[in-house]
Amino acid sequence: MSDALTTNGPKSVSELAPKMELKGVVKRLELYGAFVDIGVGQDALLHISQLGKANVRNVGDVVKEGQEVTVYVLKIDSAQGRVALSLVKPPDFTWDDLKEGQTVSGKVVRIESFGVFVDIGAERPAMVHVSELSDNYVNSPSDIAKVGDEVQARIIKVNAKKRQIDLSMKTQAEPVEVIEDETEAENIPTAMELALREAMEGKKDARSRHESKERDRRDRLMRERDDIIKRTLRSHSQ
Repeated sequence: MSDALTTNGPKSVSELAPKMELKGVVKRLELYGAFVDIGVGQDALLHISQLGKANVRNVGDVVKEGQEVTVYVLKIDSAQGRVALSLVKPPDFTWDDLKEGQTVSGKVVRIESFGVFVDIGAERPAMVHVSELSDNYVNSPSDIAKVGDEVQARIIKVNAKKRQIDLSMKTQAEPVEVIEDETEAENIPTAMELALREAMEGKKDARSRHESKERDRRDRLMRERDDIIKRTLRSHSQ
């Protein structure tokens, strides 16, 4: 291995990390891939599916023994001391890295009538729908952005199953905190409470009037009865 490769970079498997870019030398070719010396004491596997070309049938058509290559760390099995490599630079964001509400930056790579596509370093470009390009009405996406423009946006939806990322370039409204005086809120009745209270008071007044009338009627009957008894006793005494 060259002095440049042995001087720079990690010296052991424990120093490796996913997505790390390394220089290596192809040491051996197999039907299923190539083994590459990356300077960690044992060769790492560059699988045939990670050669950066579709439908590769012969590993030797892409890399040769002794060839110096730039590779990227895909997976690390520290227990077994195994390292998987790729010739394809991995995305900056995996699907697990992408979260709704996250702010990202990227370059506009395509413009359509319904929106623009932005490369944010994910597996595939994210889309900003025309309705999410501005706080104001947008007649055409080309009025807002051009291919090659660097833009900043906010992730509003991630669908890993469909491999879709939706962005928004609208201004995010700041949440307004409402401070409520709990003491006053407890003392101020609602409209429903007032209506219920009035209804209850009305029932109380009606019941009170009814009870008063009943008392008056009983008192009148008792007076009339007493008068009858008095007249009866008076007539007998005569």
